[in-house]
Amino acid sequence: MTKVKICGITNLEDALHSIKLGADALGFNFYEKSPRYVTPEDAALIIGRLAPVVLKVGVFVNETVEKIIETSEIAKLDAIQLHGDETPDFCSEVNAGTKLDIIKAFRVTGKFNIEEVLEYNVDAVLLDAYSSNGRGGTGETFNWDIACKVSKICPKLYLAGGLSPQNIAHAIATVRPFAVDACSRLEREKGLKDAQKLKSFFAEVNRDI
Repeated sequence: MTKVKICGITNLEDALHSIKLGADALGFNFYEKSPRYVTPEDAALIIGRLAPVVLKVGVFVNETVEKIIETSEIAKLDAIQLHGDETPDFCSEVNAGTKLDIIKAFRVTGKFNIEEVLEYNVDAVLLDAYSSNGRGGTGETFNWDIACKVSKICPKLYLAGGLSPQNIAHAIATVRPFAVDACSRLEREKGLKDAQKLKSFFAEVNRDI
């Protein structure tokens, strides 16, 4: 069964509703330029109300190792998602400093080299669409043929990029990823989830395809 990560969580209501519908993981964005940014303290208040079984993932973009360690301790994170231009050595430093699983995100372009993911000694890889408009949460998709190739060399692949109730069943059937990661297409406005879109999304994820 494909796991589901709902990213861009900014409030307890959206977190609890996502979990009730079946979310396995929630993403909290600590990138200050993001419209879905949450402070470590606010994230901690939300995370403190959640069941231990749900994976709480902190999303960072080109942050310092020290800041990531500090934030992970304040918010009580379970995993770190590095969504910037982090090097393999940097990822290893974060892992050593936090003792948490590392998910390395790659923004996919037409020139994306799938061999690049092999340079990273991380726990999982996330593929997202490249956009000049921002680091994730742009609602754009990419060529899933690339994701299919990466899934063959990376057993824990998170598929992101414009996933919605309209395309999630096809995405899962095509790529067969370890997990899917959705954000902007499930919102009523940036940072706030739409309850009906979430319900429709999970219905499609759980549909027999």
